[in-house]
Amino acid sequence: MVIHKLFSCFSVYLNMLKIAWSQIYHHPLPDNHRFPMEKYSLLPEQLIYEGTIKENQLFSPSALPEKAVLRTHQEEYWNKLKNLQLSKQEERKTGFPLSSSLVEREITIMNGTLEAARFAAEYGVAMNIAGGTHHAFTNRGEGFCLLNDLAIAARELQHEGLARKCLIVDLDVHQGNGTAEIFQNDASVFTFSMHGQSNYPLHKELSDLDIALPDKSGDDYYLNLLDHHLRSVFDDFQPDFILYQCGVDVLESDKLGRLNLSLEGCKQRDKLVLELAKNNKVPLVAAMGGGYSEDIKLIIEAHANTFRMATEIYF
Repeated sequence: MVIHKLFSCFSVYLNMLKIAWSQIYHHPLPDNHRFPMEKYSLLPEQLIYEGTIKENQLFSPSALPEKAVLRTHQEEYWNKLKNLQLSKQEERKTGFPLSSSLVEREITIMNGTLEAARFAAEYGVAMNIAGGTHHAFTNRGEGFCLLNDLAIAARELQHEGLARKCLIVDLDVHQGNGTAEIFQNDASVFTFSMHGQSNYPLHKELSDLDIALPDKSGDDYYLNLLDHHLRSVFDDFQPDFILYQCGVDVLESDKLGRLNLSLEGCKQRDKLVLELAKNNKVPLVAAMGGGYSEDIKLIIEAHANTFRMATEIYF
């Protein structure tokens, strides 16, 4: 079977972490827009500058084929999106001004996570500088998410025979409501979301497991709870692939977060997830998710820690 063949290669990792990135990720936005788009240029620059990665570890994904979009999203919605026919209300819910270049960016990011997932299936781990667009539903976008890269990658891995049972570990401060809706009737994908109870979205969808946290949870409470529930889910579900949404809006410094994790706590969160996957020989792909600290340096540092930890654990 294909999956077993891939597992036989697991001990022979690439000598480098493969990372999806394209200049198109850094999309121009109106002045004073609250989304920190510049992080998609600053993060790879920082990782290369400090020596965590080399430039040849970055690969530039192509645009996602339409057939892959339609295995996850409704055709009516996709047609409205690609033809720039969203209503003003639908556009406002996404948080971005709609344009052909924005749609091109989105389908490039989608394929970035998918192509990284294929690398992970063969070599154990891979990552996307962007992605984690967990607020995109089958039929709409919201919260800076137009299409759902985690869902698309899971569906395509299954379609290609590279995975049977996918575990989506969503540790962004906001519930993965779109992901939960997409897989609400699919037992082959387990959705685990650990998020702020009183945070966006106001109406939560039903994940397979939702852990809703109070404000000011802090490192110890958060990490102990994550360790317990993640291991329990892993043992019970026994996934053969993990898709990890590692948003850094859990930080104490985050304008939208309120969970009060330190940089070190956020780093230990990543360590828990990555070590669980590595020790159990389950491939993992990571997508970055959100981060809204006032100081962009804190966002970059927290995201960079995820790549540092992956490099330390796997290579």
